Amino acid sequence: MKKRVPSLLLVLSLLLTAPAMAVSDSTENFVRGKTYSGQFSDLAPDSVFYDNVAALYEYGLSVGKPDGTYGLQEPMTVGQVVIFAGRIRSLYRTGGPERGAAPYQSGGVPAAVPYLLYLQSEGVLDTALDSSLAAAATRAQAAHVLANILPEEALPRINDALVSQAYADGRFLTDVTADTPYHDDILTLYRTGVSAGSDAAGSFLPDASITRGAAAAMLTRLADPTLRVTPDWDLSVRSTSAQGATLAGLVPAGAYIAAPATTGELAESIRYMLSSDSSVLTLQYPGIAPLDARKVMESALAIVKTYCEQSYNSVSCTYNQAGAVTLTFSAAGHGEAVSLYRTEAMTSAIAVHDQLWESGQLTGSMTDYEKARVYYTWICDNCVYDYSAGDDSLSHLPYSLFHSGTAVCDGYTGAYNLLLKLEGIDCTALSNSGHIWTVANLDGRQVHIDTTWGDSGSQIDYSYFAMTPQQSWSQHPW
Repeated sequence: MKKRVPSLLLVLSLLLTAPAMAVSDSTENFVRGKTYSGQFSDLAPDSVFYDNVAALYEYGLSVGKPDGTYGLQEPMTVGQVVIFAGRIRSLYRTGGPERGAAPYQSGGVPAAVPYLLYLQSEGVLDTALDSSLAAAATRAQAAHVLANILPEEALPRINDALVSQAYADGRFLTDVTADTPYHDDILTLYRTGVSAGSDAAGSFLPDASITRGAAAAMLTRLADPTLRVTPDWDLSVRSTSAQGATLAGLVPAGAYIAAPATTGELAESIRYMLSSDSSVLTLQYPGIAPLDARKVMESALAIVKTYCEQSYNSVSCTYNQAGAVTLTFSAAGHGEAVSLYRTEAMTSAIAVHDQLWESGQLTGSMTDYEKARVYYTWICDNCVYDYSAGDDSLSHLPYSLFHSGTAVCDGYTGAYNLLLKLEGIDCTALSNSGHIWTVANLDGRQVHIDTTWGDSGSQIDYSYFAMTPQQSWSQHPW
């Protein structure tokens, strides 16, 4: 009889880690087989993540750290997120958290690899994170891993309408744009109640590292519908005035990088300058040669022109032997007067924005697409192309469109982008050697909009509104 004891113990152990009657592809497999009773010394009852971490323990998905803590604020690696995701997928599919990865277990491989291979074999995870398993996971990466591990019947989109409306509103989820890595996966977490963001605006903080506490919240909401959340967003109250908006405030804040080595780093420094309401940027390149200084100047000007609503289209450069390269931005032919033109353009744009809201042409129920079309119509109705404009004409600035009703392509685009940004619509300017137009994120979709060409005939041509990138390329390659 003694020889049978190990077998009996094994059976009892299995019964503690998996449902007695496992069902394939069923939420019935999510059973809390343990009771949390203070096993983690760092988990206080008043912690925002208390219920989630306790649930993670009770589902048998985590036993915490060897020192008896859970490690709420510690970052998780990509591999650790993958392991948890693989366990939840396996529990749903097979009734056991380790059964899915078991066929892929092999000596000498990192612990996360079998779970990664399992998720990939199930078609719920791609290869984008294969080389990042040991790195700290960003919240966007965590969203990519978690968004598709359960089918819709197990993870219904309980917040679908709310999230779509909030995203279109422009006041919520403002740090998740079409350019955000894993944009669709992040929105899926909101739509399914797995995330409600980190503040009243629903900010997701996609580039921040995901902590073990935040991960526990997302993971247990996958397993337990009672833990899923609906954002507390009031979409009914919205100010219809843009009074108080500033040009500097329309630029995403950047960080100053003294010696940017890439275009991305230079763009970061330029955003820092613009968001600080400055037109001067000093960089440090010890021993820089004249040709290299010119390249920096040309690259900086190209980046500034993508913010054409700021009214800068020329740059001067000085540098010294110590390596200080000073870039001063202005508008061609207008020097210090550009400050006045920028102020008046902003004042005029705010007035247009407020009048369209007061008249009811813009309403809170409209999508980004519908609002952008209203502004497109207004631009085309209130401007004519200035065929006589020289290189230093005011028609290159949004001021001219608002003040005189005349502009060329950068004036059209600058004025239009200014109006869109007052509406909270993310946009920039894109150019080729002879033309410039708008690229905007409307309701989560990137589109190209050319107000100049839309206003080129006797009637407004809406074929240049909300073009796909492919349609835009066929009209004006860049």
